[in-house]
Amino acid sequence: MEKLFNLLKDYYDEMVEIRRYLHANPELSFQEVNTPNYIAEYHRALGHEVKEGVGGRGVVATLHGAKPGKTVALRADFDALAIQEQSDLPYKSKVDGVMHACAHDGHTATLLVLAKALNKLQHEIEGSIVFIHQHAEEIAPGGAIEMIKDGCLEGVDVIFGTHLWATEPLGNIMVKEGPIMAASDRIHITVKGQGGHGSDPSNTKDSIVIAAQFITHLQQLVSRRVKSTIPAVVSIGHIEALNPFNVIADSVKMKGTVRTFDETTRTLLEEEIEEVLKASCFLTKADYDYQYFRGYPPVINHEKETAFLVQLAPQVPGVEKLHICEPLMGGEDFAYYLEQIPGVFFFTGAQSPHWEETYPHHHPMFNIDERALLIAANTLGVATLKYLQEH
Repeated sequence: MEKLFNLLKDYYDEMVEIRRYLHANPELSFQEVNTPNYIAEYHRALGHEVKEGVGGRGVVATLHGAKPGKTVALRADFDALAIQEQSDLPYKSKVDGVMHACAHDGHTATLLVLAKALNKLQHEIEGSIVFIHQHAEEIAPGGAIEMIKDGCLEGVDVIFGTHLWATEPLGNIMVKEGPIMAASDRIHITVKGQGGHGSDPSNTKDSIVIAAQFITHLQQLVSRRVKSTIPAVVSIGHIEALNPFNVIADSVKMKGTVRTFDETTRTLLEEEIEEVLKASCFLTKADYDYQYFRGYPPVINHEKETAFLVQLAPQVPGVEKLHICEPLMGGEDFAYYLEQIPGVFFFTGAQSPHWEETYPHHHPMFNIDERALLIAANTLGVATLKYLQEH
């Protein structure tokens, strides 16, 4: 493994350069054009077999080792978010209203340079390595499911992936067997009341009051309808009733999210949210629209592959602590890969010890400690080579 570590160390500056280039030139989900072109050209220059337009805008590159063996897939996403960057970084986004605020630029830089290092070891590799560069992770239905339908996992035996995590200290690796990230669903609701003058509420069906009662009652669902040992979240993040100050609104629109780890709880909440909504509207004979959109399933790590990573991670340069973490309520379409083949998804700490304040993912001031790129590359690289050697 020393050869790999030395190569990655030598290529670290290039890794940072690529990350900063991508950070300055972000592209939104399902609108990626220049990024996949850049990725494809990088792999072609290495002599890899390259497929473009996989599942829409994805790129799949393959490195065949000198000897036959198993096939390992590594995945990195490359889409950005509709956020206006507020940092003063010299490589801040050049695109108005678009920003890499979730480290996908770092994921891509990590995988590209890891591919370059592994290419140098091609004569020693027993098997093949598939580099899955995925578009559109941020917006459901996401890019993973279409890339899978388009064959990105054909012949693959195992898959590894990581997420650079800015709220976890640099040097930490977080992982757990089983569910590690939640199913990520959306709800869209419209309460349909009867508007009128604010001075005469008795002749209205006040949709704002109904919505307020609904939101209050909604908070009892998880605490009173879901078993206390099962994690779940129901949150309303958007409410809209655009009216003058003295007008009672005809309708109120709400949007929210539901996070669960199993299908039973997921279905229960989908049904019970509507029951609460129906009851809230019944009191004033108001009406409603209710839509439940199922997003990504939960990310569920496989037992053997998780144990494999837990065993090797402490030996990786830069890893100071292996943390068996609690499940995170965030969602990730890496879940679809793990539904198809064995694998493990883990988090690589990217919080700098020198920061006075740490900004969370999807924040306009988001950033990562770029030294995490090297730790992520080392960990993915070791997992790949060890797996091929042992199988």
